[in-house]
Amino acid sequence: FLRERYDLPILGMEPAVKPAAAATKTGVIGVLATVGTLKSAQFAALLESYGKSVEVVTQACHGLVECIERGELESPATAALLQTYLQPLLQAGADTVVLGCTHYLFVRPLIEQLVGPEVILIDTGAAVAKHLKGRLQETSLLADASQSGRVKFWTNSEAADAKQVIS
Repeated sequence: FLRERYDLPILGMEPAVKPAAAATKTGVIGVLATVGTLKSAQFAALLESYGKSVEVVTQACHGLVECIERGELESPATAALLQTYLQPLLQAGADTVVLGCTHYLFVRPLIEQLVGPEVILIDTGAAVAKHLKGRLQETSLLADASQSGRVKFWTNSEAADAKQVIS
């Protein structure tokens, strides 16, 4: 719908199961994601393509997006919620954890504290940014540093909460 409506590059996001499967030493990877992502056909296809050689332990993170959108990036409540979600992955032996939602990058430092340095965290942020830059260059939409542009944000959070996080 969005690609039809807007003449702009629109990239889809998916959890980084492929690089996680390549990175694991224990053969167990964990995936933190939203319920919608974990139930999606795209995620099932990722598991079918790249998850066959490893054990994939998934964890739906109810309420985590909302904590992040409220700006509660280091709060005790967010830490407790994350600990609840990470514990099953760690107990299953996951040595690699996929941050399967764009929001989760904002709490990566907290996740790193909770899992320790022996667990590899994988997100798609840098790869997607690189891909987007290439698409913007291909379509002559990439501004150079001397140009100014406009940024619009859409959110399903309360506006006051979103403003805090966006800034």
